[in-house]
Amino acid sequence: MKALVWHGKEDIRCDRVSDPEIQDSRDAIIKVTSCAICGSDLHLFHNFIPAMMPGDIMGHEAMGEVVEVGSAAKGKLKKGDRVVVPFTIFCGECDQCRRGNYSVCERSNRNKDLADKAFGHATAGLFGYTHLTGGYPGGQAEYLRVPFADATHIKVPDGIPDEKLLFLSDIFPTGWQAAAQCDIEPTDTVAIWGCGPVGQMAIRSAILLGAKQVVAIDCVPERLGMAEAGGAITINFMDESVIERLNELTGGKGPDKCIDCVGMESHVTMSLPDTIYDRGKQMLMMENDRPHVLREMIYVCRGAGVISIPGVYSGLVDKIPFGMAMNKGITFRTGQTHVKRWTDDLLRRIEEGQIDPSFVITHTVRLEDGPDMYKLFRDKQDDCIKVVLKP
Repeated sequence: MKALVWHGKEDIRCDRVSDPEIQDSRDAIIKVTSCAICGSDLHLFHNFIPAMMPGDIMGHEAMGEVVEVGSAAKGKLKKGDRVVVPFTIFCGECDQCRRGNYSVCERSNRNKDLADKAFGHATAGLFGYTHLTGGYPGGQAEYLRVPFADATHIKVPDGIPDEKLLFLSDIFPTGWQAAAQCDIEPTDTVAIWGCGPVGQMAIRSAILLGAKQVVAIDCVPERLGMAEAGGAITINFMDESVIERLNELTGGKGPDKCIDCVGMESHVTMSLPDTIYDRGKQMLMMENDRPHVLREMIYVCRGAGVISIPGVYSGLVDKIPFGMAMNKGITFRTGQTHVKRWTDDLLRRIEEGQIDPSFVITHTVRLEDGPDMYKLFRDKQDDCIKVVLKP
């Protein structure tokens, strides 16, 4: 089959690889009908997240048709079922899964010993996302093996296009969880840093959850335009001070809830002292991530506020003003998305027409064109916000 394969830093190729096979009785094989490039795939593209190996298949946003089912999964799946595949692989039976904490499933990471050393306690297996999360082949391919498939799937109805359903795999529930874990009140101002695909979903989620006003922060005109179309007040951080504008919008109190949809690769003007510091330490391999957004959120967030972090961080960050956060009584909520916790409700909202997640798609191309699209997406060329691939 054809698949997008990681060969090293900024080197993604469309290769011929072996077709997946059933390896366990709980497995299923799906024929991928649609998949996507995620902003967090760019962290792998840039080789900022460790434990990628040449030959690893990329991608964690995929859906398709079941073509083969292991014996233990046949009670939940059958050939011909149409499914979206959550990017988090979960057993559905361990203590964490029973609590709905699917992204920290205790059984699905097949490299548990390695992950225990890196994280203290292993997190769940993820599709296409380094050997720290199991080294599972990803979904940017013609076929995908789904481990624990009797649990790790979202059945979807016929008659709704892939484009409306595909993002149940990641960015829609990720944006929703980011907003939901803010415990939004009707009087809240919610500020969202980053207007990429997850940021766009977080904006609409915060509005659906009843925020008084949502403020979106970015510097890319196309992203800001899409955020404004979704109901957000926008701030272009290249044109005005984020801190001054947020204080103006909140009567000097600061936003009640702040959401970091940027993560480890914060791109801001190099004239700021902390960004120069981060770039230097990163070049010297003394710091993994660039946490400018995190610092800014801690500074501007209202006392007793909430900071929600769906943006991916990979390791060590420096100069975090934790004393400021402690004294202001800020609550932090983070984590990979517990996809299945949210998808029944989100599928219902799609079916009822409350939201059509396909609004974020700007490019739809063949799988073979994926390597070029990684570069176009990275460079934000051709008004690119979200890429869907068709195997």
